[in-house]
Amino acid sequence: MRRLFAAVTLSLLAGIATARTIHVGPGGNAQEKLQTAFIEAQPGDVIHIAAGRYALADGLSLDVDNVTVKGDGPAATILDFTSQKGSGEGVLITSDAVVVRDLAVENAAGNGIKSKGSDGIALINLRVEWTGGPKSTNGAYGLYPVSSKNVLIDRSVVKGASDAGIYVGQSQNIIVRASRAEMNVAGIEIENSFDADVIGNTATNNAGGILVFDLPDLPQQGGRNVRIRGNRVLANNHVNFAAPGNIVAGVPSGTGVMVMANSQVEINDNDITNNNGNGVMIVAYTQAFTDAAYNPLPRSVFVAGNRFSGNGTAPAFKGGKEIAAALGGIVPPVMWDGITRYVVPGGGERTDGGNIASDAPGFSLNLGLQGTPASAARPTPLPQALVVGNRPAITLPAALEARSR
Repeated sequence: MRRLFAAVTLSLLAGIATARTIHVGPGGNAQEKLQTAFIEAQPGDVIHIAAGRYALADGLSLDVDNVTVKGDGPAATILDFTSQKGSGEGVLITSDAVVVRDLAVENAAGNGIKSKGSDGIALINLRVEWTGGPKSTNGAYGLYPVSSKNVLIDRSVVKGASDAGIYVGQSQNIIVRASRAEMNVAGIEIENSFDADVIGNTATNNAGGILVFDLPDLPQQGGRNVRIRGNRVLANNHVNFAAPGNIVAGVPSGTGVMVMANSQVEINDNDITNNNGNGVMIVAYTQAFTDAAYNPLPRSVFVAGNRFSGNGTAPAFKGGKEIAAALGGIVPPVMWDGITRYVVPGGGERTDGGNIASDAPGFSLNLGLQGTPASAARPTPLPQALVVGNRPAITLPAALEARSR
């Protein structure tokens, strides 16, 4: 056993000793130079992409653990996918303990930077942008960890995504912080994920600022334990430019924060201002579904200690004008559809929703059964919010955090 331990230790030390910095510079054959570096990297290596614009006709992929991909800054090192063929990612990562930082991805045909199945992915000081402005033909997601664990998105900017600028789906142990999402359909979205902190970001001029969703028919569902704290959610009134049929095509322009079918969500200490619709909208999943294991109702959502101003003056959601008229001309800062019952596919009716509270003015529409139209609303005030903010912060592996500083 001692010999085996010694052999493993020597192997790890040898890997550290031989770790290299692989330098890639601008010029001809950018595609070949970059993809070769991604293929030939060894664990512990740093791939340094020098300042310059790299014209790429295809996506890049990395499948080596413990690699750092580093540029000279998001205004200096630019991976330009304007001529990309197909509709895949700009950069696809399928390995563990990877850091991508200090560079930009422009005009990816599909998603900007995607990780899939990664344990330890850090996306730091990045810019992902569709430079032609918001269009339904832009890529769906800017920064896109999915089916991943120990996820960090920090100090990054995304503009122009036709779905969500910053999206983390079917993942666990997540921090999204100090980033900016602007001119996307959804600014920041946490979907079908467990244990997420969305902290200190700015979401502005999107159709919807911050979304916390749970959807049916996905390998991981039952999204829960999401904390939205210390964010600026400002003037998210952009027209919704998602392609028809996309789930976010149903997000009303003017939505600050939207929670759909998720549980154990805390919305605390945010500045939520000048959104034409609700500052916070809490709703059941709105579409028919066949997944008998799925719960379409929001549960245990607490809204407290936020600063609301200038919201609710021009709601775009169905029935919004009528609800605003009934409530004195504007919709309240916080609104819950009040749906607490649904029909289980192939079964009977189930009651499994509620425990929604707010310390800001808020109303339940008391719609009761999923599928009841908003015209049947009978608004009543929400209960006062319970104390929030006591859940421990999400922590990531120390080595990943250290490499991300």
